Amino acid sequence: MLRIHFEDRDIARVRIAAEPDPLWETVLAVHQLLPAGPGVPLYAAWRARARRELDVRGLARAARLIGALAPADARYFPDFLTPDAARDGLAAGLAELRDTPAERLAAEAARAALPARLPRWTGALAAGRRQPLDELATALKEVHRAVVAPDWTEVAATVGCDRAARTRALCRGGVDGMLNSLRPSAHWDPPVLSVDYPCERELRLRGRGLRLIPSHFCWRRPIALADPGLPPVLVHPVEHLTGWAPTATRGCRAEALSALLGRTRARILAALDAPATTGELARRLRVSAPSASEHVSALREAALARSRRDGGCVVHALTPLGTALLHGELAPARRPE
Repeated sequence: MLRIHFEDRDIARVRIAAEPDPLWETVLAVHQLLPAGPGVPLYAAWRARARRELDVRGLARAARLIGALAPADARYFPDFLTPDAARDGLAAGLAELRDTPAERLAAEAARAALPARLPRWTGALAAGRRQPLDELATALKEVHRAVVAPDWTEVAATVGCDRAARTRALCRGGVDGMLNSLRPSAHWDPPVLSVDYPCERELRLRGRGLRLIPSHFCWRRPIALADPGLPPVLVHPVEHLTGWAPTATRGCRAEALSALLGRTRARILAALDAPATTGELARRLRVSAPSASEHVSALREAALARSRRDGGCVVHALTPLGTALLHGELAPARRPE
């Protein structure tokens, strides 16, 4: 059990990550690929495609490297793999990883017993040398590009749905309601959040607050950083649609939608499976805000999307017709109550 102790000032500093964290998603995605991983059926189609992609691109060794540093069955893996800067994107996260201080590298490597787990080069990593960090950063970047980035729209959608659920809980019941919404993996009994965890730990926030990071590839139980001196985070699993499958397994439908709507407009339609603002769509799909706005307007005029003002921003979402077009089926009719 992990017990997170809040003070009054911590309550005002609970935050939810605005976007999926690319490094957490990459490390946890690799967990799903390892022979010793959880083998979750939900990810079976993605796992088959991801393994093929790694083989085709010659990245199996890179994935094994990440998996050896962060074993799926380990109670601890080095915190430097998932730096706080990754909240600003993959490039920022990898830059901070490369700048990890030598003394921290040595301490975390020793704690994880890395030299006994990994190829010979990890002795240099444990000694705080820089070359292994460059190799590791390249491995993370290439594995992310090969097996996580192609499904980033779906990753962002599931994470966005979870974030919306936490936000609704916050609106209904304040921070108490939001922390209570983390059940069953966590139990809020003020001032302590008790989290399902593989070992006994106490984490005292001491006014730093807590950043919640919903994760597409996190499974069963939440994860926290081991070093209590780092910015406190709680990475937690999200609820998946039972029919979730990677983009590559739905290629024919994606191609059909692209032919019908155009590639960017089809991607906007898919991204709106989880409500989003124009800015969120632009960042998620790497298009300009005016372009995202133009495509949303076209979808809205065709009754495939709707927009509503929420405070200082406008939130876009699919209409039932848009959802039916995206998923290829109409929602079941509701029975009269």
